[in-house]
Amino acid sequence: MKLIKVTSALSLAALATLAGPGAMAQGQDSGWYGGANVGRSAATIDDERINRGLLGSGFSSSTLVDDDRSTGYKIFGGYQLNRNFAVEGGYFDLGKFGYTATTVPAGTLDGRIKLRGLNLDLVGTVPLSEKFSVFGRAGLNYAQARDTFSGTGAVQVANPNPRKNDTNYKLGLGLQYALSESLAVRAEAERYRVNDAIGNRGHIDLVSVGLIYRFGGKSQAPAPRMAAAEPVREVVAVAPPPPPPPPAPRIEKYTLSATELFAFDSAELRMPQARLDEIASALGRHAEVNDVVITGYTDRIGSGAYNQKLSERRAVAVKTYLASKGVDAARLKAQGKGEADPVVACTDRQLPALIKCLEPNRRVEVERITIERRVQ
Repeated sequence: MKLIKVTSALSLAALATLAGPGAMAQGQDSGWYGGANVGRSAATIDDERINRGLLGSGFSSSTLVDDDRSTGYKIFGGYQLNRNFAVEGGYFDLGKFGYTATTVPAGTLDGRIKLRGLNLDLVGTVPLSEKFSVFGRAGLNYAQARDTFSGTGAVQVANPNPRKNDTNYKLGLGLQYALSESLAVRAEAERYRVNDAIGNRGHIDLVSVGLIYRFGGKSQAPAPRMAAAEPVREVVAVAPPPPPPPPAPRIEKYTLSATELFAFDSAELRMPQARLDEIASALGRHAEVNDVVITGYTDRIGSGAYNQKLSERRAVAVKTYLASKGVDAARLKAQGKGEADPVVACTDRQLPALIKCLEPNRRVEVERITIERRVQ
């Protein structure tokens, strides 16, 4: 008698997008990883066919109670071939399902099935933002079905313990969120095609969450390289009597890349910040310079409201840092302009290339300050 039949189609509960400055943070382009998932598994018991089998065996009626939900888990490992494709294999246990039929003449039939095995999948990933990606999988599962049947009263069971090992397909869809370069969390729904050990094929659905760890990844984004210092003019001291007054500070704009200031999708400054220390030192030497404007910008990826808030938070972070180095906060003004005033315009269609092209637009500008050095 058939235990399992096709259940309803898989669905993905939610997809989220979040765009911001910085490079993609979906892990390494290649390398090994491992992880585990746990969740709820579901089967559909074919009550109609079971009843027909009992009636065909001489019983006048029967009532059925199904046990069609269980807990499933999987342990997996894989190799990331490139940013978009990986090969993944592992062990799965889909749980235990069954039913109890009460018959007339008096008797009971109890049927149970356990399903576990190995799988090998090809996983395709599409990044949605720096942290979020959606992925799909298709592959094979080698499942072992262990059935147990028992009868009481008028019900007699000819084969109480049938077993079957069989290879079938499996499919899945999921969403992944990168906590760091090495650690991510997954939520996914999978369908396993199985043989129930008595000649019937059906599906088991597993909806689960889990963690994935990438070997060789980093818990934080790599520290940026120090940008080359801007060229400065040589200042030659001339001391005819009486000496000329020192020149007034020039009013210029100092531009810093957001990539060297912040981690991806973050308004927390990386440390140390040698370039901001130079600005603080220059402001300390020129107390006459006031109304220093600090302006944050983002690229055009993502919603305008989100980008505006992020640009403001980054400008405030720079202001707070300069104030912590002794600069009077009253001399500083922080503002955000979101995706306004782009430096470059890009037409790339692929998201990773577009993010790289738009990098100059993600910046923080400090106006009304010039750093000068004297040659000894």
